[in-house]
Amino acid sequence: MTTVLLVDDQQLIRDGFTLMLNLEPDLEVVGEAGEGRAALALTAQLHPDVVLLDIRMPVMDGLEAVRRLTAVHTTAAILMLTTFDLDEYVFQALRDGARGFLLKDAPREQLVHAVRSVAAGESMLAPAITRRLIERYVQRPVSGVMPRALGALTGREQTVLRLLAGGLSNAEIAAELVVGEATVKTHVARILGKLGVRDRVQAVIAAYEGGFVGPGLPTGLGSTGAASRP
Repeated sequence: MTTVLLVDDQQLIRDGFTLMLNLEPDLEVVGEAGEGRAALALTAQLHPDVVLLDIRMPVMDGLEAVRRLTAVHTTAAILMLTTFDLDEYVFQALRDGARGFLLKDAPREQLVHAVRSVAAGESMLAPAITRRLIERYVQRPVSGVMPRALGALTGREQTVLRLLAGGLSNAEIAAELVVGEATVKTHVARILGKLGVRDRVQAVIAAYEGGFVGPGLPTGLGSTGAASRP
């Protein structure tokens, strides 16, 4: 059972999301909060698998809540709720440790998929939106010299990182490289360790900031939105 903490200052949003999630046999909303301070307390008390966290709230907003949650190394996957798909606050939340974001008007199927994905260790970022978001707000290297950590990746790890930056899931990367999904998970874990980041979203940001991928550079996605094959 995947447990969820729902944090939003609008009761109507919380009621609707709770109803949709609790209809699924493998998902359960175990707590609700209307602002960030209460979310911190409930996360420590309930240890949810996923925290659905609104960005803009009174008392303590979602950005501060993300920073504090990741500072105590919570194991919960944080999924941000937002009204707009391109928002500098969303990018800041991703840098601080959120695993993805979801529009508040997303249909039920997308909500359920997002919660299951982040609980399983995936990121929840549509490839097109990911590129626009990161390329808009990322700080590109001035020197043009790739950081040593990125240069330490093996050839296969570099390929996996490019596919991650293209928005592919572990299963899609496995199909692209014709390997098992467990092998991909091992590569991803090694990439995170070498880059010193906590999740795949931060690995993608590091790849952009290090000049490894970016505008005009290949990320593994072809024009059709699927991974391009060699």
